[in-house]
Amino acid sequence: MNTFKVGIKQTRNGRLMGQAATVLLVVLISLSATAQGLTITGTVKESDGNALPGATVQLKGTNRGAQTDVEGAYSLPNVPTSATLVFSFIGKTAQEIVVGNRTTVDVTLADDSKALQEVVVVGYGTQRRQDVTGSIAAISSSEFQRGNIVNPEQLVAGKLAGVSITPPSGQPGGGSQIRIRGGSSLNASNDPLIVIDGVPVDNNGVTGASNALSLINPQDIETFTVLKDASSAAIYGSRAANGVILITTKKGRAGDKTHVSFSTLGSVSYNPKQLPVLSADQFREVVNRLGNANQRALLGSANTNWQDQIFGPALSSDNNLAVTGAYRHIPYRASVGYISQNGTLKTSNFQRVSGSLGLTPRFLNDHLRVDINLKGSIINNRFADQAAIGAAVSFDPTQPVYSGNDKYGGYFEWLDPTTGRPNQLAPRNPLGLLYQRQDRTEVQRSIGNVQLDYRFHFLPELRANLNLGYDISKSTGTNFVPATAGLLFNQGGQNNQSAGSRNNKTLEFYFNYTKDLRSVRSRVDVTAGYSYQDFIRENPSFPSLRSGSIQIDGRPASDTISAAGVAFRTQYTLLGIFGRLNYTFRDRYVLTATLRRDATSRFAPDQRWGTFPSLGVSWSLKDEPFLKDTKALSALKLRLGYGVTGQQDLSNLSNDYPYLPRYTISDPTAQYQFGNTFYRTLRAEGYDANIKWEETQAINAAVDYAFFNGRISGSIDVYRKTTKDLLATIPVAAGSNLTNYILTNVGNLRNTGVEFTINTTPIQREGLNLDVNFNATFNKNEITNLLKVPTPNDPGILVGAISGGTGNTIQIQTVGYPTNTFYVLRQVYNESGVPLEGVYEDRNGDGQITVDDRVRYQTANPRLFLGMTSQLTYRNFSAGFTLRGNFGNYLYNNVRSNNAAYRNVINSLGYLGNASPNVLTTGFVINQYFSDYFVENASFVRMDNLNLGYNFGKVFGNTGALRASLNAQNVFVITKYTGVDPEVANGIDNNLYPRPRIFSLGLNLDF
Repeated sequence: MNTFKVGIKQTRNGRLMGQAATVLLVVLISLSATAQGLTITGTVKESDGNALPGATVQLKGTNRGAQTDVEGAYSLPNVPTSATLVFSFIGKTAQEIVVGNRTTVDVTLADDSKALQEVVVVGYGTQRRQDVTGSIAAISSSEFQRGNIVNPEQLVAGKLAGVSITPPSGQPGGGSQIRIRGGSSLNASNDPLIVIDGVPVDNNGVTGASNALSLINPQDIETFTVLKDASSAAIYGSRAANGVILITTKKGRAGDKTHVSFSTLGSVSYNPKQLPVLSADQFREVVNRLGNANQRALLGSANTNWQDQIFGPALSSDNNLAVTGAYRHIPYRASVGYISQNGTLKTSNFQRVSGSLGLTPRFLNDHLRVDINLKGSIINNRFADQAAIGAAVSFDPTQPVYSGNDKYGGYFEWLDPTTGRPNQLAPRNPLGLLYQRQDRTEVQRSIGNVQLDYRFHFLPELRANLNLGYDISKSTGTNFVPATAGLLFNQGGQNNQSAGSRNNKTLEFYFNYTKDLRSVRSRVDVTAGYSYQDFIRENPSFPSLRSGSIQIDGRPASDTISAAGVAFRTQYTLLGIFGRLNYTFRDRYVLTATLRRDATSRFAPDQRWGTFPSLGVSWSLKDEPFLKDTKALSALKLRLGYGVTGQQDLSNLSNDYPYLPRYTISDPTAQYQFGNTFYRTLRAEGYDANIKWEETQAINAAVDYAFFNGRISGSIDVYRKTTKDLLATIPVAAGSNLTNYILTNVGNLRNTGVEFTINTTPIQREGLNLDVNFNATFNKNEITNLLKVPTPNDPGILVGAISGGTGNTIQIQTVGYPTNTFYVLRQVYNESGVPLEGVYEDRNGDGQITVDDRVRYQTANPRLFLGMTSQLTYRNFSAGFTLRGNFGNYLYNNVRSNNAAYRNVINSLGYLGNASPNVLTTGFVINQYFSDYFVENASFVRMDNLNLGYNFGKVFGNTGALRASLNAQNVFVITKYTGVDPEVANGIDNNLYPRPRIFSLGLNLDF
């Protein structure tokens, strides 16, 4: 028995030993085979040459792989020579490369152009790109414009079809005009709604800042997503008539190691062109030829180029530091930035200190997602007196800059011969206007939110999302002119103060249910929620202030210098209830239905609520059996959408209650005397008690396409937007004793257009990548109704105030014409093509030239605008450019019309003034403000950006990566326009602060 047991035990031990030996042999053979593999190293970059940290490098068919570090480097040991490596990153096109005998494999991952495979940001969440039925354009940080970028919207200028971004003037920190598929309103806002990390921000500007978006650091932005049509934007209902821009900032990722990034950019800018004026010699010839003895006696001996005096090269710097990582499984990103931008107009300066913090922890096994976003900035502006630009154009070039004495700050000024004080009718010394004014503001702003997203344990398909956000700002300012300055010498100078604050709050809550119904090959995505926004603005008043203890001609400065305004606090509130259904069948047929109900406190209770529905459908033809096997075709999708969006943003910031009767306190100069006391009066304002929502109905039809595995992709969209019940300021019928104009609902406006986008990657292979993208937009704008009661022969509403004369306008709103159509007299020319002064076409044949002879001629709105970008990467080098073009837009050259007359030079007012050289051609003695001669073709092609870069790779003992870049902005402009710049937002060129040409050198260092 014992022997038997021992035998069994020995037999079992033998089997165990045999099994162990077999396993050991297999392991040894495996190790031996693996040991014959190679160690593969390399770097992974983006198409612009930047390192791509966090990219995955995987051995195809296995679970073995590695991730790239902060400099994009990776190392993967024991790789067989027959293996294939798969390189991938979210949002990038994956690449597969056979190893062979190489030990180094470098890869450039291009942005994933397979548009139907992406996840895109939409209103209140995300959607699979293949489930999107609306017109949505998205662009990521790797595609942004480069260089001296101050404001976020400059990142995407020229890169998105249907989105027209007119860049700011040369004013540091100035804001762009953004139009999505044309303007939809006459007097309400035409700006799109901007949502930053889920917080819809106030469309109105911030007091003391030239641009509300200038308080956001562009370096913190990850993606721009534009909702262009009503099908995609109607989820925002009341504020989506002009489209929606969703801005997502950069975040940390789970599992990230700590990455530190530092960037610095130094820039120099200058004006490549000056406004044409008579030189000192030309000026003397005109005065000697046309002036009398008294006027000739006023000529000086200097040769002063006043534009050289007020403009000059300007230096700027932009520095940013960001730390990204994960602390105890809490992903984070923190950043701080400082930019100082000097303007080419002397004394103008913009400084911004910004900081941001993003935390994205996940709890309860990823069922609870928390997004915390905090952004803050402090801006200090010094605004130059831009009247100096007009003064430099009109000031006598034979006079010196300085007078040689201490009076009026030492600057030369034209004096009244009777009083010896500055001539009140003459222009002021341009340089004195700049250096004798201190116009400074400080703006503090913070935007933040906490977003809680909970996926229910008992029903994972259902999520609840709560978003609590705020947008607060505070500004203070001082505008000081000393009593010795020629500008306000007779008034004793000024010391104006200003202040303002805003406190905007957001509360939004929604449920989202997403379910794949495999049995019926369907997918359902349902969202329903509630939105609350509150906007509070407050301005204090200030006591009267002296300009100082300075004496003027032995008398103290005036005690009445003040910025004393009426203190006010105003508030309006928006409420919304919304729902969206997205239904997908067989991954090729999609239906999206949206309904939103909004209320605004700006309208009376009976008119307060508006309903904004939308419906969109799409059909992926590529997934149909008859196209599924077509290898050359990667994607083909048809989209059709219709929707209604609303508008209640009024351009008049003090008009939060347009349906209520109200009174306006008179100006301090308009007071009535009772006894020995003066009283300011109250003036009744006109109002419409039944004012209501402006509504825009829009339809969009489109096709999305992609060929050759996404190497060529794009879309074609056709759209029509019709706005009814326009919020418009119109003249009141004669006999009204309240006001001359009233804000009411009247008229219709239509925009019709076509958008075309094509994105190509003509070259894509190891170490070399070329992307070329092109977009074109045609837009026709037309007013279709403008009156509540049709009135035959009504000319329309005069708009477009110009410089020169009193109350003159040069544009008109008329039914059947585009907005801002020029309203001019048709100039008559002689046989040589020279305009005849005061000779115009008598259109109505009554024998005299009157306003009835004016015609509608051209418009400020471009009919076609184009954008083209390209980026080339070859190993460590990168190069790219961005081109933009507008066509069919015209400008009224107010600089020339106001200065191209001999009376600008010769007058009886005790001073001489300069003129445009055009006067030597026309011979105009009197300004011809309404001549179509001054309406010029302003079509142009501009190279916005040219960039070069080089990646130096590892530095500082392989602990960091260094990249250098050289950028040029506003490189050249091709145009027939005779002014300084053909791109002016309102169509009237009146001494525009010139856009400079900028050269920048940047360094990026990553650890």
